[in-house]
Amino acid sequence: MAQRDSKVPKDAVHHPLFARFYAKMSVSADLKGGIAAYRAELLEGLSGRVIEIGAGNGLNFAHYPATVSEVVALEPERTLRNLAAEAALRAEVPVDVVPGAAEAMPVKSEGFDAAVASLVLCTVRDLPRALSEIRRVLRPGGELRFFEHGIAEGRGLATTQRVLDRTVWPLLFGGCHTARDTVAAIEEAGFELGAHRRFRVPKGGPQLPTSPCVLGVARRPQDTDR
Repeated sequence: MAQRDSKVPKDAVHHPLFARFYAKMSVSADLKGGIAAYRAELLEGLSGRVIEIGAGNGLNFAHYPATVSEVVALEPERTLRNLAAEAALRAEVPVDVVPGAAEAMPVKSEGFDAAVASLVLCTVRDLPRALSEIRRVLRPGGELRFFEHGIAEGRGLATTQRVLDRTVWPLLFGGCHTARDTVAAIEEAGFELGAHRRFRVPKGGPQLPTSPCVLGVARRPQDTDR
């Protein structure tokens, strides 16, 4: 079970208006935009104890396989956390929804077989610190499963993303940043990058600042001194 840390405020993130918007938009994206299929792919084959960072309104919970013994789901935003707690009651695996920030997780070191980051690393305030925390809580050899949007490979869209990140986008979308290079950050944090693939969401139509996505796996090295 998760251990609470008094140094971490219960509401480390407070975006109530965006939270209500996200709760509606994310359900629509799952049903109409194909996101549910990516969630299922992300979680396929997981087993043991799992920590999910930024669980949002709990849309991943329905996709965890029966081989998962427990999910500790961190969500710092109160509105989304309450929705996640409701989703946890419907899940087929045990899910414990707790408050906590990615940069200071209220759990023991090396306590989890896998960590899940799903459309959340764009919003953390300190990405290197959050990834360091993920590495800390994973056992040696443990997996980080990630499904994130990030920096475009094309110069034109990447330039647009950087401009948006410096201006209105984080203010409008709950601290989201569109131009983060998540794969590079994962490697810089000391993870061993495994299989991953890049794609667009949605597949057709005009590209959005959040269209370039990546889904894959990385591992904490067995050598804990690395």
